Amino acid sequence: MRVFPRAGRRTRITALTLLGCLPGLAAALALVLYDPGADRPVAIHLAAPAPASPATRYRAPRPHIVPRSAWLDASVRRTQPPPRYDDQVVAVFVHHTDSPNGYSCAQTPEIIRRLYTGQTGDRAWDDIGYNFLVDRCGTIYEGRAGGADRAVTGAHTQGFNHRTAGIAALGTFTAGVPVPRAMTDAIAAVAAWKLGLADVDPRGTARLVSSNGLSRYREGTTVALPAVAGHQDGYRTNCPGAALSDRLPEIRETAARLQGRGALPGTPLRTLMETPPATALGPPAKAPTGTP
Repeated sequence: MRVFPRAGRRTRITALTLLGCLPGLAAALALVLYDPGADRPVAIHLAAPAPASPATRYRAPRPHIVPRSAWLDASVRRTQPPPRYDDQVVAVFVHHTDSPNGYSCAQTPEIIRRLYTGQTGDRAWDDIGYNFLVDRCGTIYEGRAGGADRAVTGAHTQGFNHRTAGIAALGTFTAGVPVPRAMTDAIAAVAAWKLGLADVDPRGTARLVSSNGLSRYREGTTVALPAVAGHQDGYRTNCPGAALSDRLPEIRETAARLQGRGALPGTPLRTLMETPPATALGPPAKAPTGTP
């Protein structure tokens, strides 16, 4: 996706390449998120869940999520089939949209709308692929239809769309590009909430089955992937970019704290900050030709 600035003080979206990058704490933890209409910080205090039964001990609070109606209007909405669902979400895949970073957060609804138009038009998909999108100000938007609270089957990671959620960071985060703290905190908040519903530790791994031989693994292969994974963990791509990939350990730790989890017993801090490797329980697929 591409957004080109117009000369002058105000930035306006003029064109887009619409393919994107696709196929307890005892006290409250304060995350610095942002107002969607202004590029300034707003302190959002997300309280850690109160002690409860073992089944709900590690559930994180639901962050504020802007509904689809904020970016999708009748002028671009397409007829689509009913959404599909899985039983639960046991992993999330983090993406970037491979679009410019210098946008105003007031432009986010238009950026998502154009991304939706490209995927449902140029690619002939039935809906936007990502379940959630996060802008540079830390505002979280509902993406794919079906209900943010439900385990909606997405279209974000070839071979691993079942029992996962796709979270897209609006921008391009290749090596050396700063990743806004508000953005990573918001990604962590979504991951903590969605994974907590299935009692999944964001620092752990999830067993997933590849449903497509175009993924990194042959169709039918069971793989142990990070519970908070980058797109590249399941598909041969550079997404979500080296800079955002480097922030995944921090995102995992923040998500775990939001769930009320302490440090893993006997685990050195150095190990906590390392990315859990993918473990294939079957032969890896042969690399596809071309660049995704």
